[in-house]
Amino acid sequence: MGKGFMSYLAMKTDAAGGEAAQAALIDADLQELGVAARKLANHALVLGGGLGFGTTFLKWLAFFAAVYLLILDRTNWKTNMLTALLVPYIFFTLPGGLFSLLRGEIGKWIAIIAVILRLFFPRHFPDWLELPGAVILLIAVAPNLFASTFRGDLVGIFICLIIGCYLLQEHIRASGGFRKCPTALASSCSSSTLSGPWC
Repeated sequence: MGKGFMSYLAMKTDAAGGEAAQAALIDADLQELGVAARKLANHALVLGGGLGFGTTFLKWLAFFAAVYLLILDRTNWKTNMLTALLVPYIFFTLPGGLFSLLRGEIGKWIAIIAVILRLFFPRHFPDWLELPGAVILLIAVAPNLFASTFRGDLVGIFICLIIGCYLLQEHIRASGGFRKCPTALASSCSSSTLSGPWC
């Protein structure tokens, strides 16, 4: 136990060089821990909550906005806009989980029931179900080129952008200008009987 232990004690008690070396080692370890913590935080943000969450949230928001416009148009908010364009817009903006659910057996059953009702019982098939039925039918029978490739590619994004710009331009034109656009929408949604360009 003699020499090794004594040199260890001498290094520990050396006031000038020992404390500086220890402080340098601790500082280096703390810097490495800080770098590792920043990397962990960045990777967790990207994978779990950051960009992935933002794009998923925007997809759901775009999907709900299109469904809301579809419901408004099919109930009492008749417009002169070509709202059938909401069908491909919903097809391209539908979030992945819901899209795969409707593309599977559930979507096929809903589509076959909609087709049977439309063909054999047209009086019992309401008009407001035509576009949602078209969405389900499009999702169920679309080729893989559209369902897999174009949906997740720039082609789908550009199609959605063109449809969105067209519908916005038609809304601005129907309300009488860009400045009247928000007030026309608010007044038409709050009134029970619609008037103006939205009838």
